[in-house]
Amino acid sequence: MKSDFRDLEIWQLGKALRTEVYDLCKNLPKEENYKLKDQMIRASRSITANLAEGYGRFHYQENIQFCRQARGSLFELIDHFTVCLECGYLDEDRFAVFENNIKEIVKKLNGYIKYLRTKKDTN
Repeated sequence: MKSDFRDLEIWQLGKALRTEVYDLCKNLPKEENYKLKDQMIRASRSITANLAEGYGRFHYQENIQFCRQARGSLFELIDHFTVCLECGYLDEDRFAVFENNIKEIVKKLNGYIKYLRTKKDTN
């Protein structure tokens, strides 16, 4: 049994992604500090924060809604990484790694949402 949201694999994956975003943001130019950097950090934090908040709601439908918010933040990060690629802050190979990682997290998150729907329907 999961005793805490931090036990969720999907939260752990989001946390790891958040760390990768922090590492990338350290190398962004200063002029991006309150633009792209700020947006990327906020989106990466939103993923884990929404998963935690949804977990704490104790109602499946509310949890699902917060998972959807987390999923939106994952797609937002793909857009921010695309900007990094276009501005030359990221090369094609590193972009592909980030994009593939995010897509894998989205797949697992979709599986978690499906699990929550099943639990909701059986209760």
